[in-house]
Amino acid sequence: MESFKIEGGHRLSGSITPQGAKNEALQVLCAVLLTDEKVTIHNIPNILDVNKLIGLLENLGVKIQKLGKGSYSFQADEINIDYLSTPEFAKQSQALRGSILIVGPLLARFGYGGIPKPGGDKIGRRRLDTHFDGFVSLGATFTYTQESHFYTVTAQKLEGNDILLDEASVTGTANIVMAASLAKGTSTLYNAACEPYLQQLCKMLNQMGANIQGVGSNKLIIQGVDKLNGCTHQILPDMIEIGSWIGMAAMTQSELTIKDAGWEHLGIIPSVFERLGISLERRGEDIYIPAHTQGYEIQTFIDGSILTISDAPWPGFTPDLLSIILVTAIQARGEVLIHQKMFESRLFFVDKLIDMGAKIILCDPHRAVVIGNDFRSQLRATTMTSPDIRAGIALLIAALSAKGTSTIHNIEQIDRGYERIEERLQAIGAKIMRA
Repeated sequence: MESFKIEGGHRLSGSITPQGAKNEALQVLCAVLLTDEKVTIHNIPNILDVNKLIGLLENLGVKIQKLGKGSYSFQADEINIDYLSTPEFAKQSQALRGSILIVGPLLARFGYGGIPKPGGDKIGRRRLDTHFDGFVSLGATFTYTQESHFYTVTAQKLEGNDILLDEASVTGTANIVMAASLAKGTSTLYNAACEPYLQQLCKMLNQMGANIQGVGSNKLIIQGVDKLNGCTHQILPDMIEIGSWIGMAAMTQSELTIKDAGWEHLGIIPSVFERLGISLERRGEDIYIPAHTQGYEIQTFIDGSILTISDAPWPGFTPDLLSIILVTAIQARGEVLIHQKMFESRLFFVDKLIDMGAKIILCDPHRAVVIGNDFRSQLRATTMTSPDIRAGIALLIAALSAKGTSTIHNIEQIDRGYERIEERLQAIGAKIMRA
């Protein structure tokens, strides 16, 4: 097991460029299964979760060619559907939550999709009902084998339908949209997710010949087509990385420029950080963060009550950044209530921050109050274990701001979502080493 050794207390400087978006990559990579023609995708992040999915696609029979850094071509013209029945597939797919996204394309094109219960972050229950309810609404037959925890859907030909999603699940919406693109007739999805990465998937599918209307809204109308074609697609910058670098710059009181951030796709993310008192300046497509040598002050609501930051479906605040907001608030002036609504285990890493000297009250599994130190005292270095991707990067930010040398174990969790992170941080002055 690899670890990071981080010598904290050093200010960073320079510029950092965000990788391609992990959550978009998982969706658009699975979309290559919808056509037998060549699909080229640029700006694919070189991270563990994405590389696992590329390996899974290759084992399914997708022909993959690396064209350059972050650029690949894919051609799914000789898919081995029998691979879904092998122990190797079960092992591979269970190691990756995003593997669920192959089911919709395979069902639509080959009439069969199957997956064992997928893995991923241990952040609480993450049910799959939305995916399979949507497939059933399109005419698929669903079976679940309890002994092997294997989900299966079959259909001779999917039929369009009106579908009201029971939750605005991003991956659920993506899976159903991909399946409906090759269904017979028209499908209407109500309460659909509308995150930028879902919009990117829809734009890619339309470029391939799909007919999807309402992109960017929570009502999608999909007119099924007989066949999809190849295309070329560019993945957006990763908004979660961008938020991570904003929090890191503030906590280490560093002057930092985030290059090519794609501001127009960030929604309310910049304004949420500004509510913590963090100054951001838009410079074209870049974000400039000055060194907050005088600290930063959390705003209150108009009536003076304590600020609450909570997650919500887009255009609300993404749950993947709540861990970053929480750790950034540790050195602010003032107090903030963090309300994590979606996952009941995501805040359980705060005990490690409390051990470092953070003033945090964990009210229940979903809510934590942070009372800012205002840089009157540094966090203390400690030894920690990363429980999931986002908690891992939050602990890394805390370690960079702490006094002394911290150790973070189980950094495979961080590698799942952040590309060559120690090299990129070393380039802007961080004292971090992989052990």
